[in-house]
Amino acid sequence: MASRDQFQRFIFEDSQVRGAWVKLNDSYSEIGNQAPYPASVRRMLGESLVASVLMSSTLKFEGTLSLQAQGDGPLRTLMAECSHDRFIRGLARYDEHAVTEDSLNALLGEGRMAITISPDKGQRYQGVVPREEESLAGCLEEYFERSEQIPTSFFLFADENCSAGLMLQKLPGDTEQDSDLWDRLNHLASTVEAEELLTLDSETVLHRLFNEETVRLFDAEPVAFRCSCSRERTLGALESIGKEECYSILDEQGSIEMDCQFCHQHYRFDRNDIDHLFTGHTLH
Repeated sequence: MASRDQFQRFIFEDSQVRGAWVKLNDSYSEIGNQAPYPASVRRMLGESLVASVLMSSTLKFEGTLSLQAQGDGPLRTLMAECSHDRFIRGLARYDEHAVTEDSLNALLGEGRMAITISPDKGQRYQGVVPREEESLAGCLEEYFERSEQIPTSFFLFADENCSAGLMLQKLPGDTEQDSDLWDRLNHLASTVEAEELLTLDSETVLHRLFNEETVRLFDAEPVAFRCSCSRERTLGALESIGKEECYSILDEQGSIEMDCQFCHQHYRFDRNDIDHLFTGHTLH
């Protein structure tokens, strides 16, 4: 059975314009059902997940791309992450008594948004996303224009059960003809309705929007929820807080217990585990 969660790249023939389409059903539900998110927070999480998948199409190596935001508004933390092989995870933390708005800036308030690219091998890179636009799509467009110098357009939608989106990019080396095409394609893409992206398949959406253009659509790739947490990674986090703090917790509580924020996997470590972590051997 084909995955209901799919990502597809496409290009406009004989031009420097490329694009990507994604629709998330099952993975969005799995992530969205991790907590009783208010509708506006769930939608924002859905848009963020879609954006992370779309932006992952720009990765030229194995690794992950994450979109993170922290603010002093009702939505305190927002994070969406996608790997090069299209595994996603995400979360949101919020004040349930204060969530009354729908726009990104109203939900986050004053705060910071960033895109982090983490290669499996190599140095991590982080770029700050401007917060001058009301929508997540607008903020990301500003980021690509300023930081990457790559004109990029995002169209992001989410409801309770599905999230979907479209991304267009104009690559360097474009001609005046490409610039005219870019303007025309953006005008056409801006007519897309939420219902179209949330309910239709990629071929139908692209035909409706760009039926007079020559579009090459590449094979669909499945997208799925998968958490990258593990016992080893959790031990690494404990190592980073230090030997003294770990043993202090052991003395007080008898063990160290941690839950993954993304999938709620429970991890428990006893004194033998911590001895082995810091000394390389255990005492029995």
